[in-house]
Amino acid sequence: MHETFLEYVLDDLEKKQLPIASCTFVLPSKRSGTFLKRHISQRLEQNIFCPQILSIQDFIGDISGLNQATNIDLLLLLFDVYKNSGIKQHDDFSSFIKWGQTLLLDFNDIDGYLIPAKDILNYLSAIKELNHWSLKKEKTEIIENYLQLWGSLERIYQEFTSTLLEQKRAYQGLVQRVAVEKLDKSHVAHPEHPVIFVGFNALNNAEATIIQHYLEHGNTYVYWDIDSYFLNDPVHDAGLFIRNYQREWPYYIHQSKIEPQNSFLTEKHIEITGVPKSISQTKYVGQLLQRMDSEKGVDLQNTAVILADETLLDPMLKAVPKDIDHVNITMGLPLNKTVLYSFFLTFLEVNIGVSDRGWFYKNVLELLANPYLLTISSAQKIDFARLMAKDIKEGNWLYVTERTLTKYEGVEETLSILFPKKSINPKQWIHNSLQLIQKLKDIYQAQQNSLELEYLYRFYSLFNQLDQYLDGVDFVSELKSVKNLFKQLASMETLDFIGEPLTGLQIMGMLESRNLDFKTVIITSVNEGILPSGKSNNSFIPFDVKRDYSLPTYKEKDAIYTYHFYRLIQRAKNVYIIYNTEPDVLEGGEKSRLITQLLTDENLKPYIHHTISSPQVKIDPRPPVELFKQGALLEDIKAFALNGFSPTSLTNYIKNPIDFYTRNILKINDLEEVEENIAANTFGTIVHDSLEQLYTPLVGTLLTKDNISALKPKVSAIVEQQFQGTLAGVDIKKGKYLLVYNVIVKYLTNFIELELEEVKKHQIKLLALEQKYVEKLNIPSLDFPITLKGTLDRVDEVDGTLRIIDYKTGKVEPKNVKITDWEELITNYDKSKAFQLLCYAYLYAKKHPVQQMKAGIYSFKSLSQGLFSFTEDKNPIIDQQTLSTFERYLNRLICEICAVEIPLTEKTD
Repeated sequence: MHETFLEYVLDDLEKKQLPIASCTFVLPSKRSGTFLKRHISQRLEQNIFCPQILSIQDFIGDISGLNQATNIDLLLLLFDVYKNSGIKQHDDFSSFIKWGQTLLLDFNDIDGYLIPAKDILNYLSAIKELNHWSLKKEKTEIIENYLQLWGSLERIYQEFTSTLLEQKRAYQGLVQRVAVEKLDKSHVAHPEHPVIFVGFNALNNAEATIIQHYLEHGNTYVYWDIDSYFLNDPVHDAGLFIRNYQREWPYYIHQSKIEPQNSFLTEKHIEITGVPKSISQTKYVGQLLQRMDSEKGVDLQNTAVILADETLLDPMLKAVPKDIDHVNITMGLPLNKTVLYSFFLTFLEVNIGVSDRGWFYKNVLELLANPYLLTISSAQKIDFARLMAKDIKEGNWLYVTERTLTKYEGVEETLSILFPKKSINPKQWIHNSLQLIQKLKDIYQAQQNSLELEYLYRFYSLFNQLDQYLDGVDFVSELKSVKNLFKQLASMETLDFIGEPLTGLQIMGMLESRNLDFKTVIITSVNEGILPSGKSNNSFIPFDVKRDYSLPTYKEKDAIYTYHFYRLIQRAKNVYIIYNTEPDVLEGGEKSRLITQLLTDENLKPYIHHTISSPQVKIDPRPPVELFKQGALLEDIKAFALNGFSPTSLTNYIKNPIDFYTRNILKINDLEEVEENIAANTFGTIVHDSLEQLYTPLVGTLLTKDNISALKPKVSAIVEQQFQGTLAGVDIKKGKYLLVYNVIVKYLTNFIELELEEVKKHQIKLLALEQKYVEKLNIPSLDFPITLKGTLDRVDEVDGTLRIIDYKTGKVEPKNVKITDWEELITNYDKSKAFQLLCYAYLYAKKHPVQQMKAGIYSFKSLSQGLFSFTEDKNPIIDQQTLSTFERYLNRLICEICAVEIPLTEKTD
């Protein structure tokens, strides 16, 4: 029994007495060629010249005589052809690049499968003509343009391919089509140099034609890495393609049969483990590797971690135990997965988003928060990034302007790069990006940070490459266009890891494992949508058309992944299959059908163990936070008491003493942010201040229909004035602020309407607005001064009865202002509104001799319900007895706050 497929191939060649040094090996990938060289060297008894080992792309490229063009070169040329194709109204480059890549893939498939382009593209155009969405006989201009593109596809294809061929360049499918056209008797195996095709599975028509051509002319051998278990099963997807070759190729019908191996059903240990979420999978693999490293008998040199989801590379690298010295990573880290990429992309967004008003704050804050800009900023005379972020939030800047940038002295040169005064073109943006790279390079060289310098070098190369592309075209003139080009380039370029490919633990993607065998295999993310990838519609060619022309659909793509999955576990002795138990739109669906196939296979039942693993979660009951009043805290409480308890600070304590400590003693409020959408407290401030400005002229007078009606026309102007005073620089003429402005105007108009109804029924005299009261309290048990303070929104007199009004823009319910149990007033936060009203009544009564009064809340969200009046056991009158009872409970609450022996204890319910 051979341990690896490549060893099996070499042994069979020796049996056939073929000199290995004279053979030409053609493999699916260059990586498997490296392993083949190792196997050849291990069995040599004398030195030989290495046999020729080629990837299938290189082999076919030699036949065609064409060079494969880069993807970006192809897109730029395709756009140039599309632009000059005679279409009346064509997309600009930034729009084209979104669908141009899909068109390239379709051209690639058409050529790779040797389909007459004229037939399928005209067929596609006819389908679009039938299926367009307009039911009218006369076509609109939009439909005409839409159909014109499809009608021009064949012409675009012909022009595109002929231009490429003139330049001796091509994409992979075109290389293969040209190679097939050039096949003749000169392209056969030399009698003394056999051609060996090793380990192929899903071949397109061009590849299949070329291999059959070589087989028919002799001295050519094909080795298929397929187990008899799959080949002889008429429905198993792992053998789908190779069964077709055995059934359809003339060589196998008339001359030979495919020789499968018999390894799959040998004894092995298969462990299937479900783990919640993607990062947990990498942590589980890390623990698995740690266990293997400590156990005897497990050779990490012959172990592979296969990442079905290649985006897990970074967390996987962090999860590899430090004890494992040798790790070879066959995958590169895409540049678009790095933080440096996000820095340049945000820098580009800032420059794209600039308008006459300046740079939009969101983009600027995102740029200022990027670690690379913080690095640049911290090396300047002043740390402008932190200062600017603070100024934007505190000043509520919706836009950063040239004028606001002038306040940061000493960093003008750096700011001129980040925020150019004039709008810039793509070339200037690239120049500015290279200047930023130079600044970062100087910093990291001083720090001797080689990893960051490597990142910078890759982006330095990328920007120079981008610069060269822009020199050759004239249609990428806007930053929006270069954004798509930059994103495309960054997704294709990788930061490659340097390692020894033949030693240590191997971390690789699924396709890189072709032709390679390992004793221990760990496969992650075996979920639907990842392995196999499932339905994906990255093509303009409909499913039924693909079927008609024998183009691959998602079914064939699923069969490819199925083959690679089973091939990996075919010869392995230890197999660990890990899947995500939490289906997610972004991270794949339920566990893969491949796992279900293994679990239901009776022949594998003795070898399979299926478990669910989850992180060990230990929840210790957390005791409530307790803060003892001593030292600085006690002094802070005394200072706060002297300055004055407000009703809000007291209700904060009732809600949670720790809230009182953080908000009122430490002055830690919510994170200050720019109010692009207006905050609730700012909304309330504008409403209160607008009402004060409206009603101030009426203080001391009786409210009448005439003087109240006269307020209506003033509402809009006063609200606008308050907006400018509270949120300087906002534009209330458009966007979300316009909606908020209209809501506030509507609230105030509704309130005036309500007031008009009230003055018809009652005589109302306005006594005071926004009046501040401060009262020293005499609490015998406390030996330091205590102050109570508050601001009364409105005091008026209704039919001779004094009334205290509080305005609320938030939600208020009638139960919030009603009390039946006085104890609840200082223990239940739901009664905070009643507590506040009593505070205001108490403060007013201390300054003015009044025997009885009423108090209530106008909730602007519920104006239709009128005034929410305070009641004690359904009695709305607040008299001396009510205030005396309240004073007793108020003193008790303040004593509790100030008492040394009672700690500030967190409420946990």
